[in-house]
Amino acid sequence: MRSILASLFALLLVVSGQAEESVLLKTGAGQNVVEGYCGACHSLDYLRMNASFLNRQGWEAEVNKMIKVFGAPIEPANAKIIIDYLAANYGSGG
Repeated sequence: MRSILASLFALLLVVSGQAEESVLLKTGAGQNVVEGYCGACHSLDYLRMNASFLNRQGWEAEVNKMIKVFGAPIEPANAKIIIDYLAANYGSGG
């Protein structure tokens, strides 16, 4: 089942990447994980739009919402990578 979800997720990533302009994220550890998981479902521009008011706790809540409410197929290890990247590169620091 996980391999089917992973395949569908990869397909969504390819299709979404062709449908919108590329958004360049800040270079950092975990950037590729963020681009793969977050960019598969929505514009990566949302990260920049939310950066001014989300700190680490805010990003953690957002990632958990994507998993629990919207069903994003993100394993706990990758969720941590995503949260770490967003907090370090797009966190308000508050």
